[in-house]
Formats: sequence, structure tokens, C-alpha cells
Amino acid sequence: MISIRRRTMSVVLLVFGLSMLLLGITSYRDAAREVEELFDARLAQNARVLEGLMQAPLAAEERLALLSSLDSALQRAEQADQRIAGHRYESKLAFQIWEGDTLLLRSASAPDMPLTLLSQGYTDAQMEGHDWRVYALNTPGEPLRVLVGEREDVRGELVNLIALRTLTPDLLGLPILALLLWWAIGWGLRPLSRMAELIRSRDPHNLQPLLLYPMPRELETISGALNRLLERIRTLRIREKRFIADAAHELRTPLAVLDLHAQNALAAEDPADRREALDQLRVGVARSTHLITQLLTLARLDPEHDNSAARREIDLLKEVREALAELSPLASRRHLELQLDADDATDWRLVAEPGAIDTLIQNLVGNALQHSPEGTVIRVTLAADAEQLTLRVDDQGPGIPTAQREQAIERFQRAGPGAGTGLGLSIVDRLLQRHGGRLALEEAPGGGLSARVSLPRDRHLSLSVS
Repeated sequence: MISIRRRTMSVVLLVFGLSMLLLGITSYRDAAREVEELFDARLAQNARVLEGLMQAPLAAEERLALLSSLDSALQRAEQADQRIAGHRYESKLAFQIWEGDTLLLRSASAPDMPLTLLSQGYTDAQMEGHDWRVYALNTPGEPLRVLVGEREDVRGELVNLIALRTLTPDLLGLPILALLLWWAIGWGLRPLSRMAELIRSRDPHNLQPLLLYPMPRELETISGALNRLLERIRTLRIREKRFIADAAHELRTPLAVLDLHAQNALAAEDPADRREALDQLRVGVARSTHLITQLLTLARLDPEHDNSAARREIDLLKEVREALAELSPLASRRHLELQLDADDATDWRLVAEPGAIDTLIQNLVGNALQHSPEGTVIRVTLAADAEQLTLRVDDQGPGIPTAQREQAIERFQRAGPGAGTGLGLSIVDRLLQRHGGRLALEEAPGGGLSARVSLPRDRHLSLSVS
């Protein structure tokens, strides 16, 4: 597992090291250039001093005495012990004074031959296996020529020394900086560690929001996401417990009835009684199967199980016709008539989950079939406008009192002795919530119940459930 601290530390040190390297190279090049300029200036200055010395207004005897004195001093410097001579770089500096082709004076480290044939300016020369930087100064109007040279390794040593002294504090401070960065990153990540410890030590059954004070701004997003996840899990657990309790409550009675019919069939001696008990057992199994199917449908339509990715464009009129065709045999068996009123020329396109309209019709028309008296008509009407599509199912049954209509949408709410599982309208309401629609229960024109469904036309509607 990658540590955030180590990853951050590695990136920071890498960036800092590359920056130091770039700055060091730049500083080295700048130092080398400045040292070269400084030494070149010193060569020119020394040449000017020697030129001025040789141009002093002296008599011939005095000038010869001056040259002799200078030559004696240079000879002593060449023969003396290094500690007395002055500096170890003295042998790496040289000068010559020429008058025409005559060498008037030279340093102990200078050869008898000219350092360079250049009459004026700077040049690089090779002498006794070493590279030299030479400056030539030619006095205008006179045959006097001054040559001053310096070995290149002197400059190299000084440049390296300057660069090393410049980079040494950085190199020595890098480990200290790494330790300080390690501590600083750890201190900065301490709230994250506290949050991790808070999560690690939390009871698995504790789904309350995660609270951390003070909350750093960078952790607000993570904390908010965790709290939203905990809230969703808590809601799911509440729904799961309610579903299990409802299922256990609703299945207890049908299973007891099935057991009673089975006992009656086993105890019956008359074949007719046994046949009747088995028929009742089959009816009870069918009802239990229908109840379980409705429960599973309701669970599938849970808001957390959003299936918006699988939604597609459908033709509402076509879907309704196919669903009514499946219910026609049941309506005929109960001597009921199904009617569909819709305009074929209208645009009935709609974005919905696969099977959503079939589930909608099965439950709404199924409820109407359950409560309608024989010989009556169940009318399904489709309407459309610029904003939404409307589906209405009207029956001629007893209807639902106005005060009880809102309660009838809740799960396991039944109306009348012939009622079903009490889940049909709840499934319809949940399905419409997922599609951004609405369910309204009203009184039908001919008495009975009118269930009106509104579905938005907007193809790009964000379909969700609160």
C-alpha cells in the first residue's frame, strides 16, 4: 500500500533536488564566468602596472638599476623556500616585458620565448604542458610590449572551490530538510489519521454521521461523501428491516392457511372433500405467489436501486396495448370489458425502464379488475400535451373514500373484502417516483375509482427518488 506521506515526501524531495541541481549548475556557470572576468581584469591591471613602471621618466642608468633590482627579486623568489616565496600559486603566474625583440624582464615562471605572438588582447596558449590565459599589451608609439599570463588550472580550482562552498550548505541541509518535511507532512496529515482511527474504532452498527472537529477543508469532501454513504446504508437497513417485517407479517397468515388446507386434504376421507381442500390449497399457493411477486417487485423498485442506465425510448401506446392484451383473458373470465381511448396520430414516445409500463398497467388495471362488478367497463385513457403524458384508469367499482385515498397508496393497505395484497398502488407510486411522475386517485365519472398517472415528456429529465 502506497503511503501518502512517502509519496508526497518523494515528490517534494525530487522537485527540491532537481531545483537544487538546476540552481547549482546555473550558479557554477555564473561563478565560472565571473571568475574568468575577474582574472582577465587582473591580468589587464597587472599589465598596466608593469607598463606604467617601464614608462616612468627615468634616466638610462636608473632604468637599468630598476630592471636589475626587479630581476634580483624575481630570482630570489624562484630560489627561495616555498614558505618564504609567498604563495603556492606564484609559480602559476607569469609575465614578460619585451622591447622589440629584446626580453627586458620576466617572472621566474615565464620562459625565454614570448608567451604569445598576439600584439594586443587576450588569447589562450600552450606552454610546458599547461594551458595559459595570456593578455598582451602593446604600448602605442613605442616598441614596449607587456605579456601577462595565468595558468587555467588556477581558475578551475577557484571556480570549483567557489561552487563547492556554495553547494555545501544545500547538501548538508538536505537531510535536515527531509526530516523537517517528514514531520511537517505527518503533522499536516494528522487529521486524516484521526479520521481513519475514528472509522476503524467505530462500531459496525453505528451508522450515525462521522464528526471530526476541527474539520480541515480538504477533508470536508471525504467526510461528506462518507456521511452520505452512511446515511444511505442506514436508510437501506431501515428499509430492509421494514421489508423483512412486512414480508414475515404478510406471509404468516397465507402460510397458515396453506397448512390448514393441506391438513384438511390429508384428513378428508371423501374424495370430493379432498378435492375441494386441494383446490383451496392451489388458490392459496397462487395468492402467496402473487404476494411474493409483489414484494420482490417493490424491493426491486427501491430508490437506491436506480436503473436509469438501462432506460430506453419506448412507445407508451404500444406498451399499454400489449399489457392490456395480456389482461384480456382475465377480464373476459370475470365478464369485464377493457376499453382503450387514445389517438394513434399523437407522439407517445417516452424514456422509461424496460417493463415499467407493463408493471404500471398490470397493477392499476389489476386493481380495477379486482374491485369492478361483473358486466362493467374498465376504461384506459391516454392523453398528451407539450409537457407530459397522462394515463388514466377508470373503473365502476366501489371506489375509495376521499379521506382514505392518500393512505391507500401506502404498502399493505387494502380496501374491501376482495382486496389483494395491498401493494399494487404502492408499487405504482414507487415506479412513478423513479420516473419523475405522479399518481393521483380521484372519483371516476361513472362512480368508482379513477387512477391518473402523469409522466414528464422531457427526454433528459434526471430521474431520481427523494
